[in-house]
Amino acid sequence: PEPPEGGWGWVVMLAAMWCNGAVFGIQNSCGVLFVSMLELFGGSKDKQLAFKTAWVSSLSMGMIFFCSPIVSIFTDLFGCRKVAVVGAAVGFTGLLASSFVSTIEPLYFTYGVLFACGCSFAYQPSLVILGHYFKKRLGLVNGIVTAGSSLFTVSLPFLLRVLIDSVGLFNTLRVLCILMFVLFLAGFTYKPLVPSAKAKEGGKKGKFRFPSEKKICNFSVFKVLSYRIWAVGIPAALFGYFVPYVHLMKHVKDRFGDGVPEEVLLLCVGITSGVGRLIFGRVADYIPGAKKVYLQVASFFFIGLMSMMIPLCHVFGGLIAVCLFMGLFDGCFICIMAPIAFELVGAEDVSQAIGFLLGLMSIPMTVGPPIAGLLHDRLGSYDVAFYLAGVPPIIGGAILCFIPWVRERQKLKERAKPVDRETTEKMLDNESTLVSDTTAKSVKEMESGF
Repeated sequence: PEPPEGGWGWVVMLAAMWCNGAVFGIQNSCGVLFVSMLELFGGSKDKQLAFKTAWVSSLSMGMIFFCSPIVSIFTDLFGCRKVAVVGAAVGFTGLLASSFVSTIEPLYFTYGVLFACGCSFAYQPSLVILGHYFKKRLGLVNGIVTAGSSLFTVSLPFLLRVLIDSVGLFNTLRVLCILMFVLFLAGFTYKPLVPSAKAKEGGKKGKFRFPSEKKICNFSVFKVLSYRIWAVGIPAALFGYFVPYVHLMKHVKDRFGDGVPEEVLLLCVGITSGVGRLIFGRVADYIPGAKKVYLQVASFFFIGLMSMMIPLCHVFGGLIAVCLFMGLFDGCFICIMAPIAFELVGAEDVSQAIGFLLGLMSIPMTVGPPIAGLLHDRLGSYDVAFYLAGVPPIIGGAILCFIPWVRERQKLKERAKPVDRETTEKMLDNESTLVSDTTAKSVKEMESGF
């Protein structure tokens, strides 16, 4: 059916905006929770405390992306509403269970796996359902929905700090459960306008049968060379991407003490990330084809450079400037993911292409922060960790530079094929003409001989 371009769609948009904000607002504020976990579970004899604690936030962010290919399949099979509601319920359960632990290890499962998997299952349907209600205004609606992440990232760190100081970490996690409960209710607004695979199969045969394996997992996107390069370059760049989100708060506390409002840094990242999404999303509309990749190349270069500059900032104002630039290019990287995927694989395969990429992204995003924590435990500071965190984004950006070159070569080959056919046809015509002329000449000679 044709999208209604409004109506109930505006309610769905607000629900999706809440989902985007609640999921990534909590994830992006993990630095505040990380510091509180260190203080609560820390011991003077534990020399690997930062390494162990970093796994909690790292697993949580990594699992959100790791589950993406699976979530896309479940969404196609059962529809957006059921997947989103069940996901929010699982996330609520994981977050509530996290508030009753007594050591750091159970948090690996309750917060790092259970809560994150629930967030993943709640988040992805919120993006899919928008296409049911909007087509002409889809760009505008997506901009408003993703702004929810920036809005929560700006406000939540200050709220978390106040809550942790007044009621402690565990009660703060219980307060955050309210956000997940609202997300659970928001999932019921995802009234589907396009039937799921289960509804289609059930309507045809009276009994649901799973679609074929090829329909469920579309691996044909990996046949596209430019997509394969993209699927290598993006994960390679993300080994250091999530390190500042987890460890920056602790780094500021180590260097400047308790007299500095470190939550201001996440505020700066959140504000400029929202601005970056609006600006670079619009700029990308004017950049033709796969050359949009150069925006991601530039964003990774500056993100890597800013990570390397964090240890060089011995004044808090310098860190504010670094975070402003980091947020701006973070927004650039995020907002052009979907447009680039459309350019590389086309509209039919874009859903699973993004799902596979997010799954590949989960590995480096999970591994990076614990390695940074291990370096801090061994060396006593985060300086080396932030220097090294800036290297992968630059390497990943360099890999992405090959994509426009590959696309141009493919276009040249496609253009050359018709030319080659015309040349071959002309050569065949010339040969047939030459043969006919030779045959006619021979016949005349034979006739004159007779």
